[in-house]
Amino acid sequence: MPGSDGSRPSFAVSRSGLPPGLGGVWTTGLATLAVLVMLAALLWIVAVNAFGWFWPARVSEVELDDGSTRVGILMAREAVPAVTENGETEVFRVQLKVGNRELTREDFLWIDEADIRGRSTPDELVRVVRTEYGDAFGRIVGAVAANGREFDLASDSALEGLLESGAEWRSEKRRLENDREKIRRPLSRLEDRLDLLERSARAATPEGRQEIEELQLQADEMWDRLAPRLDTLQHDIDDFAERMQAARIVLQSGPDRFEVPLGNVIEVLWPNQMGSADRVVHAVREGVAFLFTEPREANTEGGIFPALFGTVLLVLLMSVAVVPLGVVTAVYMTEYARPGILLRMANQAVNNLAGVPSIVFGMFGLAFFVYEVGGTIDSVFFADRLPTPTFGTGGVLWASLTLALLTVPVVVVATREGLLAVPQSWRDGSLALGATKWQTLKKIILPAAMPGILTGLILAVSRAAGEVAPLMLTGAVKLAPSLPVDGAPPFLHLQRKFMHLGFHIYDVSMQSPNVEAAKPMAFATTLVLLGLVVLLNLAAIIVRRRLRRAYRGQVV
Repeated sequence: MPGSDGSRPSFAVSRSGLPPGLGGVWTTGLATLAVLVMLAALLWIVAVNAFGWFWPARVSEVELDDGSTRVGILMAREAVPAVTENGETEVFRVQLKVGNRELTREDFLWIDEADIRGRSTPDELVRVVRTEYGDAFGRIVGAVAANGREFDLASDSALEGLLESGAEWRSEKRRLENDREKIRRPLSRLEDRLDLLERSARAATPEGRQEIEELQLQADEMWDRLAPRLDTLQHDIDDFAERMQAARIVLQSGPDRFEVPLGNVIEVLWPNQMGSADRVVHAVREGVAFLFTEPREANTEGGIFPALFGTVLLVLLMSVAVVPLGVVTAVYMTEYARPGILLRMANQAVNNLAGVPSIVFGMFGLAFFVYEVGGTIDSVFFADRLPTPTFGTGGVLWASLTLALLTVPVVVVATREGLLAVPQSWRDGSLALGATKWQTLKKIILPAAMPGILTGLILAVSRAAGEVAPLMLTGAVKLAPSLPVDGAPPFLHLQRKFMHLGFHIYDVSMQSPNVEAAKPMAFATTLVLLGLVVLLNLAAIIVRRRLRRAYRGQVV
């Protein structure tokens, strides 16, 4: 619009020709877009590689120029520098997952495309998922029953019957082993108690020798009572084990012919015969099994349930420890501490603590929690078990406390921001009505600051769930013999070592004896870890939103 004097209005512009501030807006927007693109690319790479592991890929039969054949799954294709007769500077090669590790000793084989005469995917090719030696690929050309009878599996029903028998034998054997452990559990406890007493200094006293004799008598009586049942169970277990080793399926993979014991067979797949719906169902089933089964083959196969369980338990224990510690610290600094040099030093200490490398926290946890606190507990309460440590070694308790110290600055800062957001008039009004400072804090301030507290918890969980370095020093292991929670009293065993998703990713990626085979496991575990962090954060965000709705319009 023209001005009052009829002239055109003028607008200030920068040297770039844009209104002031618009360049900063564009720069911020582009930076945000770049971050989102990189994040999306990261998630895409992880998801594609993870889901590709569950997807039943086709099994190919590759014929080479020398007349030999190779059977397996095509994994990758890449260009390599080379000089050929035609003057080419690069050639292509393909990676074939051949499995059959007991024959080839390697899971993967690189083949030059120039050496490939032909490639096909016959319907009769199978993928045998096994408990050891990795997957087996080839054609099923026969089978051997448990009684030694050979048959050619002319019908699908014969093979299905054999596989169903193997699954039933494996399930029954696992049930019998569990029953055996339940029966032996009281005897094992008594034997452990007797062993500890015999190794203690009390064994040299008359009272100790008498107690040893009484315990030995109890153990003998219990063994006499349990021996017939245990012998029967062991005989049945051995019988099923013999059947599972005697029954075999015969595979033909290229020039190689070999037998696979039925006891090692988990599943037999015909991927080349699957339709799209069958592949989706199989991928979903494999994904669920991945979450709720234990790892095998040096963590390169199987599932991640112990690591998933250990991560969730660790985060929960860390949250129980860090929230009271962080909230109490923030409340004191905000509501009780007087302004001055001491408060400024405390603020600076909290800020500096947030910048300490995580490995330093791990060393502190190892030195203080494990050696000092755990060693003291052992000397006071478990002296009869020394020199074998109980709490004086890494465990889920010390790891969770170490992570609590690592993340407490985040909770302190977020809680302080939430407390400072509560209007001063609320405090003055509560005190004017006769409430004490503690009542004001409990009934007014803390409920209003709860969204800020939960924000700190969200940030703490996000950081703690992905930490690995402190856990390597305070209790995380490659493979834990048992879960920290089981059916034996006291049910929650805080002194036990545990598995962790972050440490599992590191192990299969960097420490695995078969890194190439473990690569899909690493991507799948990474995806699960990301999903777990998202779920934990969503739970806290939902609670925070409900609290914010309750105090909407009250906190400024």
